[in-house]
Amino acid sequence: MADSTVEMTTDEVDRRILRALQDDGRISIVDLADRVGLSPTPCNRRVRKLEEAGLISGYSARIDHKAAGFGITAFVSVELERQQGEEITRFQSRVAQFEEVVTGALMTGSQDFLLEVVVGSLEEYELFLQSRLMKVPGVRAVRSRFALRKFISRSRIP
Repeated sequence: MADSTVEMTTDEVDRRILRALQDDGRISIVDLADRVGLSPTPCNRRVRKLEEAGLISGYSARIDHKAAGFGITAFVSVELERQQGEEITRFQSRVAQFEEVVTGALMTGSQDFLLEVVVGSLEEYELFLQSRLMKVPGVRAVRSRFALRKFISRSRIP
């Protein structure tokens, strides 16, 4: 994903708009304007500016992984053989194609990447690990930890 964000200063009204949209991304402009104390036209202009600046990068439904049949969540630490730009880019590109990986982060410290992987069963995880992740060139070590349950899952800014 290319970084197309533009530097933008937000005020309290923008932050109220962002919080309201995080609570309900399907809210109408009329209801949003009412909630944040604006009329619809200026509210719509602000939303468009927030989108153009990249503060709002898209809209989507939040899916409950367990309810969708993906009851196993693993946090997977990956170490590469070499931590050079080309190898990092190649790994990221390859792993971005794995639908089981719902989040991925480049890390500091002894692990190079932390992946959040969701699957339906331990057998599916084993298959993912052996037939996909471990076959990515340059992977030195993989360590998996399984989540027992989530108690916080925020998709909003503080």
